[in-house]
Amino acid sequence: MAALTWFLLALILLGVSWLGVDFDGLLPAVLAALGLSLLLAAVPALGPLAQLGVFAGLTLALLPSLQGWSRQRRTRAIPPGGSSDRASVISGFSPGEEAGRVRWQGQSWAAINLEPERQLQLGEGVQVMGREGNRLQVLGDRV
Repeated sequence: MAALTWFLLALILLGVSWLGVDFDGLLPAVLAALGLSLLLAAVPALGPLAQLGVFAGLTLALLPSLQGWSRQRRTRAIPPGGSSDRASVISGFSPGEEAGRVRWQGQSWAAINLEPERQLQLGEGVQVMGREGNRLQVLGDRV
């Protein structure tokens, strides 16, 4: 019965993850619950406190490696090439603010100004330096 309970918990956590909850400890908890479910199917003699201890230990052991993978997956570099690394500002970036919008490859993108102290004007050309999630990282052209 305990193995089934941990398996159901893993499914619930996986469902929460698929709904888009962005919490770095969720995937390690899913894997720990699945592992504990398999362990209890083979060795059903673990008490409730031991089960919680194994679950916490597995989650903490998996957390660092999966956080690195998650961070790497979110930040992708855009390969430089021809005109693909150029964009134009469609919503001005005020001085001291790093967020705005640019048009890149025919689409509107949320963007982060890597030099927030420099104002980017409407229509100004910018250099696309990379991407963080669904936001482009841009730098204004040097004059």
